[in-house]
Amino acid sequence: KSKFIALDISGKNYVSWVLDVKLHLSAKKLTHTIDEDNAASNEERATALIFLRHHIDDGLKYEYLTVENPLELWQNLNDRFEHFKTVVLSKALNDWSQLRFQDFKTVSEYNSTLFKIVS
Repeated sequence: KSKFIALDISGKNYVSWVLDVKLHLSAKKLTHTIDEDNAASNEERATALIFLRHHIDDGLKYEYLTVENPLELWQNLNDRFEHFKTVVLSKALNDWSQLRFQDFKTVSEYNSTLFKIVS
């Protein structure tokens, strides 16, 4: 079973996906498998690679089918989707600057929008 939503082929959920992956790999004591110059065992690499492949879109799985190292897969995905952090941040800053309490009917709606921008 998936622990969280798989990385979409468009990369729209990349920022949250990265955080989820890092947390889960940390919980499984496998974070070092995606670090440069790691000394992970073959078993640890295989476990991390299976985990990463399980949590990416099928289209991405086929595209990176020949990648056998979790670090290489991690770097390839990072190179492909890293720009989304810049896009998401600029959108959040714009949404923040446009946020006005008077545009909402209830405090609950305002709080919900505010927390979406912050996250």
